[in-house]
Amino acid sequence: MSLSHKHGSCVAVREVLNRVGDKWSVLIVQLLADGPKRFSELRRMIEGISQRMLTLTLKGLERDGLVTRTVYPSVPLRVEYELTDLGRTLRKPIQTLAKWAQENREQIQQARNLYDQKVRG
Repeated sequence: MSLSHKHGSCVAVREVLNRVGDKWSVLIVQLLADGPKRFSELRRMIEGISQRMLTLTLKGLERDGLVTRTVYPSVPLRVEYELTDLGRTLRKPIQTLAKWAQENREQIQQARNLYDQKVRG
């Protein structure tokens, strides 16, 4: 494999992980796995997310082809977000990672505590 091909692969992986690896995207994908949600529903369900951050995250997921945005002409306007076929393929890796995190949470915390003790001396 050439150096430029390796570099291109690393860039591609980094770009994808930048989108699907942030905490808001992961939460949104998990919530949309149950079916379409309105913006206001997502906002209520995700503790600590600002309206601006939710908007930006949804736009990014839509741009990457992971989420679709459907506007229904009603009064007031109704907008729903839903996972695309590609977005649905993310459910299993996210669930696997969440399971791993739960299973290893204690060990990670112990390692952090040991590290912090060493650093503080």
